[in-house]
Amino acid sequence: MELTVGAILEGKIKTITNFGAFVALPDGKTGMIHISEVANSYVSDIRQHLTEGQDVKVVVIGLENGKVNLSIKRLEAKPQRENPAQRSNTAPARRSVRTATPTPPPAPKTADQLFEEKLKAFMSESDSKISGIRAEHRTKSRRR
Repeated sequence: MELTVGAILEGKIKTITNFGAFVALPDGKTGMIHISEVANSYVSDIRQHLTEGQDVKVVVIGLENGKVNLSIKRLEAKPQRENPAQRSNTAPARRSVRTATPTPPPAPKTADQLFEEKLKAFMSESDSKISGIRAEHRTKSRRR
């Protein structure tokens, strides 16, 4: 059986570590569920969610250098956030005066865009440090 990203499989938890769990998959293959892929909520102790020998349903989320990355939480429905209008507050909800259509949220940034922003910030900080060092060097050399 050829593993592909997005394939849903059943496996058995072989080993649990502090950072994740190793799962025995069909055809004698092994995959790993990182602790961040166990549940939709924060997981501080993976042993509260999984036990060795437990049968689990997983989805393949990555195949890198012969390693199989798995997820349980991506098979679960995401919990709905509480709608502010549905909250049971004692104060009445205020209505917005604006009638314009809401703007959609910005598209998530790609890895390249995030890298470019970090690089720009680094270059700016580096330039300011270098100019400070040059100014300090000029004043020291003039004193001689």
